[in-house]
Amino acid sequence: MVGRLAGKRCFVTAAGQGIGRATALAYAAEGASVVATDREAAKLAGLEASGIECLALDVLDDAAVAAAIANAGPLDVLFNCAGFVHQNTIETCTDADWNFGFALNVRSMWQTIRAALPAMVAKGGGSIVNMSSACSSVKGAPNRFLYGTTKAAVIGLTKSVATEYVTRGVRCNCLCPGTVDTPSLGERVAANAAAAGSLEAARAAFVARQAMGRLATAEEMAALVVYLSAPESTFVTGQAIVIDGGWTL
Repeated sequence: MVGRLAGKRCFVTAAGQGIGRATALAYAAEGASVVATDREAAKLAGLEASGIECLALDVLDDAAVAAAIANAGPLDVLFNCAGFVHQNTIETCTDADWNFGFALNVRSMWQTIRAALPAMVAKGGGSIVNMSSACSSVKGAPNRFLYGTTKAAVIGLTKSVATEYVTRGVRCNCLCPGTVDTPSLGERVAANAAAAGSLEAARAAFVARQAMGRLATAEEMAALVVYLSAPESTFVTGQAIVIDGGWTL
């Protein structure tokens, strides 16, 4: 059976683990030609077995981003997954936190999209999918001041690109997950363990805020990314799609 993305060229950032890795594998399973990138090349190990091209890439390096996308293109799909979750409030957020958070969570998407758009337009269209969060302009969350602010900016960026390119064949959407069981979450659980009393208690606190009583899987997120990248979503653009297990109910 021919995959939904057969003949498509897909580019993924932060593909070394979690949602990025699950999406790269899902793209390949749907017949796409995939370029998986990550700042830590070692995390990409094993993806080649699925026919995926692997590339070390720091999305904070503008020149490297432009070169990587030019060499990989022209692209049909760009999935911007790179990001970082700061745990802070407006009072504890430092200048360094602010600058890094916006550089990685927002500015890097500006750079990747700007690099990919001309070739997408020239070939008649494409799909851009950005990683936002339910913690954004959708919902506030305690101790997520900077993260929520940057992810709200991603929604604004997404809608702006969608509006500018809606008549030129390029769609731009973002997904807004709730809490997903990934290595990144594991790091946050570990960081909260002392205050919670144990790793188990810290993890239970993350689970408790999910209405379904469980965390999402990276594969559940990847399924939505594939949909937004595939032909069946060609009438969908400029949307911030919440996939949060009922957290925002």
